[in-house]
Amino acid sequence: QVQLVESGGGLVQAGGSLRLSCIASRSIFSINAMGWYRQAPGDERERELIAWITKDGTSNYADSVKGRFTISKDADRYMVYLQMNDLRPEDTAVYYCNAARPVGTNGGAVLPPWAANFWGRGTQVTVSS
Repeated sequence: QVQLVESGGGLVQAGGSLRLSCIASRSIFSINAMGWYRQAPGDERERELIAWITKDGTSNYADSVKGRFTISKDADRYMVYLQMNDLRPEDTAVYYCNAARPVGTNGGAVLPPWAANFWGRGTQVTVSS
């Protein structure tokens, strides 16, 4: 059974920090890269993949968060973390974790098609100006 549970969101002022946590079921964590996605309020587009970490620990980031966010994982606990620093109002969104599939040779990744059926409830991050 695939399970993803995110936590750690909240309300923070611009410039502040938050640390998000995700616990994933072994079935998804053990065989995939993992990523953090977000969806801004009122945005009907697909969730944006902002950070991902491969099985060997290589991490990559979307330009919008590069230098401010850090993804990490604890393989023994099936946990994925997102340390978010220097938060901005435009970071306001619901944040989700899920599998990620590396693509290409430039560090890109996408959501595997099967993973679209498995989303947790996410955790709300609100950044006030």
